[in-house]
Amino acid sequence: MKLWTVAPHDKKEAEAIRDSYNLPDIVAMLLQIRNIKTKEEITDFLYNESEIDSPFDIKDMDKAVARVSAAIENGEKICVYGDYDADGVTSTALLYSYLDAVGADVIYYIPSRESEGYGMNTGAVDTLNEQGVKLIVTVDNGIAAVREVAYAKGLCIDTVVTDHHMPMGELPDACAVVDLHRPDCTAKFRQLSGVGVAFKLIMALEGEYCDTNALLDNYADLLSIGTIGDIVELKGENRVFVKRGLKSIINTDRVGIEALVTNSGLNDKEITAGNVSFTLVPRINAVGRLGLSGKSVELLLTDDTDEAAKIASAMGYDNAERQKIEKEIVLKISDEIQKNPSLVMDKIIVIDGTGWHQGVIGIVASRIKDAYGKPAIIISRDGDCAKASGRSVEGFALCDAVAACSDLLTHYGGHPMAVGLSLKSDNIELFRKRINEYADSLVEMPYDRLRIECKLNPEYVSIDLVEDLMQLQPYGAGNPTPVFGFYNMKIINIVPLSNNKHLRLVLQRGKTTMSALLFSTSTDEFPYKKGEFVDIAATLDSNRYGGSRSVAVIVKAVKANDDDAEEILSSLRLFEDFCRGVRLSRRALQSIYPTREDFAVLYRFLRSNGGYAHRAETLVHRLGRKLSYGKIRVILEAMSELGLIEIREGLRKCQITLRNVNGKVSLESAQIIKRLNEVTK
Repeated sequence: MKLWTVAPHDKKEAEAIRDSYNLPDIVAMLLQIRNIKTKEEITDFLYNESEIDSPFDIKDMDKAVARVSAAIENGEKICVYGDYDADGVTSTALLYSYLDAVGADVIYYIPSRESEGYGMNTGAVDTLNEQGVKLIVTVDNGIAAVREVAYAKGLCIDTVVTDHHMPMGELPDACAVVDLHRPDCTAKFRQLSGVGVAFKLIMALEGEYCDTNALLDNYADLLSIGTIGDIVELKGENRVFVKRGLKSIINTDRVGIEALVTNSGLNDKEITAGNVSFTLVPRINAVGRLGLSGKSVELLLTDDTDEAAKIASAMGYDNAERQKIEKEIVLKISDEIQKNPSLVMDKIIVIDGTGWHQGVIGIVASRIKDAYGKPAIIISRDGDCAKASGRSVEGFALCDAVAACSDLLTHYGGHPMAVGLSLKSDNIELFRKRINEYADSLVEMPYDRLRIECKLNPEYVSIDLVEDLMQLQPYGAGNPTPVFGFYNMKIINIVPLSNNKHLRLVLQRGKTTMSALLFSTSTDEFPYKKGEFVDIAATLDSNRYGGSRSVAVIVKAVKANDDDAEEILSSLRLFEDFCRGVRLSRRALQSIYPTREDFAVLYRFLRSNGGYAHRAETLVHRLGRKLSYGKIRVILEAMSELGLIEIREGLRKCQITLRNVNGKVSLESAQIIKRLNEVTK
């Protein structure tokens, strides 16, 4: 469960935006909520499709142009040194394409994620030296390659760094270090992806008479895929790149992108930032995750239709293989959690396994984070060494928590929401302990939140409203797809779809009936019944069938109308703190200490229903809010210890099964009750 929060809204300010710029109510309201208020901000956000700041506003861009231009003129061999994710791959293809088109002697190099890891390495530099390379231009990496750039310099190879990651201290001794996050860079817009920085270099190489529109026509398809793939904020110049790019993808003359779109099943659909993010980008990333990133660059550069189709098909296979590997790891973790529930009681979940594919553990960490609403770090052991990837909840800087344990690590890096690290396998248990001690030292851990733009009356949902919302596209980081709250909705019907893989909910409020789609949930997994009242968080889209359009309401979350998410989460946190031995106040202990009648309430419910097969937090609603969630967890633990029930609780499901017990059972003999009695005396 996540904490549902509704964004603050200034109605008068939204009305002023509406009237001043002649905008629909919903658009004006969302602009106000997202703090896009001035004429300059609104005009740039809604209408800018070509204006890009001068690339020479970026520190060292003049030096980069001078060195690259000299290499082109002198016929020196240039290597574009990229990265294996969608941003790095598109950056490589973009800069290589340009340099090749202007007559440079150019090659590209993508390191293997599996054997070389991220960024420059001395082995790659040796390989490039043997090939006669005299200038390396990094894209989407290089800012931390101090040792590697120095090593290349010792071999008489110059380096131009173009990157968008944060400098970690000393800058590389390169001919130019083009990074918007340098402390001495004064450029106005600094949130570019790696491919955005590479495009700025191309603009600069074009010189004083650069035709930005023509460059966008040529490269916006690559720009948009890399920008969306890197999850940078879709504001400012990034928004221009993606707006132009989504149009370019539809009419691309790159046979590789056309083949990728076709293989992904998007050739007859509208191209949006969403389906680029969830369909095209994963295919490019999957190749890198499984160690063959060169295929992605080949796809983006080839002029051969047959070769493009072959590579796109292979990428589709790799993506399916990545999904299979991910699912296998998630199932193993779910089984482990069922056997050892204490794994997910920590403030920061740390789970390790042997031989888990390093290319997918970041995705798995995200799945665990979403399931439990806590920062999660997944560690893959490989003999004496281990590598890990972590994802955080908003408001908790996971990179700081990892840095606090740096003496246990052989490598680490990242940002507040995502980290990567390496350590000795023998240090995993100590790392789990230390990083949670860091979390315990904080005043309070933030809850994972579901952010709702506004509450919406279903009677106002229409195709016109959906079309008005299209003015805010493209959606993505910094400009998420609006999530609306529909409250106090009565369930009229629950219709299974696609062999019960998905559901269509028929909901009613007042005189208005609304259908909503809930994906990846079966009728058995849905914990609510016809006639009950629920709140739903949903996005709005449109369906096209023949020549007509209709509204699609896509459910993101459902909760009982009478549930107080913050109260439930707070009570769960008290239960987990107690289980971990945290000293609690008497008042906090009493809130989770059940009476005999509390036991009876829950046991009678389970007996009358033959057990329970939904997530445990929904019991708060099922029991009519008679018991706090903390009390429910204590009772379930006690009944499990006493053999009255069996609980199997994984990522998505909780199965509570009643056991046959002969004779009377003393509730006071349960270990958890004994511990509660001890600490409350």
